[in-house]
Amino acid sequence: MNWQHALKDYTVYLKLERGLSKNSIQSYTRDIEKLMSYLDSHSISVNPIQIEKDTILQFIYEIAKVINPRSQARIISGLKSFFNYLIFEDYRKDNPLDLIESPKIGRKLPDTLSENEIDRLIQAIDLGSNEGERNRAMLETLYGCGLRVSELIDLKISDLFFEEDFIKVTGKGNKQRFVPISSVNKKYINIYRNEIRVHVNIQEGFQDILFLNRRGKQLTRAMIFTIVKNLAVSIGLQKNISPHTFRHSFATHLLENGADLRAIQQMLGHESITTTEIYMHVDRSHLAEVMNNFHPRKSN
Repeated sequence: MNWQHALKDYTVYLKLERGLSKNSIQSYTRDIEKLMSYLDSHSISVNPIQIEKDTILQFIYEIAKVINPRSQARIISGLKSFFNYLIFEDYRKDNPLDLIESPKIGRKLPDTLSENEIDRLIQAIDLGSNEGERNRAMLETLYGCGLRVSELIDLKISDLFFEEDFIKVTGKGNKQRFVPISSVNKKYINIYRNEIRVHVNIQEGFQDILFLNRRGKQLTRAMIFTIVKNLAVSIGLQKNISPHTFRHSFATHLLENGADLRAIQQMLGHESITTTEIYMHVDRSHLAEVMNNFHPRKSN
């Protein structure tokens, strides 16, 4: 079995067996491709079944010179997953990464925006352009519903249940969840749909996609990043933000205002509550306030 064959089979496994999204699959395959590139550039002729721990260690030492510990840990995790797949398919008896430890990294606390900063970003949108109403509706949805970028660009008109005050979101692994939507959020989506989107020449296959580019096709993830980055520059925001920052802010503000962690987990579509618990560390002053207000031993 050569590397290309193994990688192709692994990709099918990730898609069909694990139900991973296109972006997650690309991330996993890039890790394998980095190893393949290293073997090729060093003229190391070894297939996935024969490769041993020492060769992989040399690869990890090499990449450690140019990437940070967090990226190293992710690549090691990706490679472990690949070799576990080979064991699962009976191609190998062992995983050469079993005794290779990932760099010790702390959990990265997400950047968040204050309500004022979010308002300033949205107010900076040029509503004089057709894209302006669309961009306002998108940012309100990112923050108002806590969506991932991929969930936003995949959102369909048939996913909108405005009479019930919910939208249907398809998240990682094609898992679906219902997320509440506010009247403000609905208002801006309706303005975009009824006043702007109706005049777009929609291309075949994109009729049900909610947010469209000027050519009538689905927006890309990169376009959403560009919109957010440009708005941050326009207001002189001294934070490194991305569309995901709106999702982090959604969760943090809910928690600060007393929302239940389990409810936040369901709205974010986190499989494990430990992922949601990272937001417990964002605003420690809030936690102290909860203790002082609700614990029987609170100070008088």
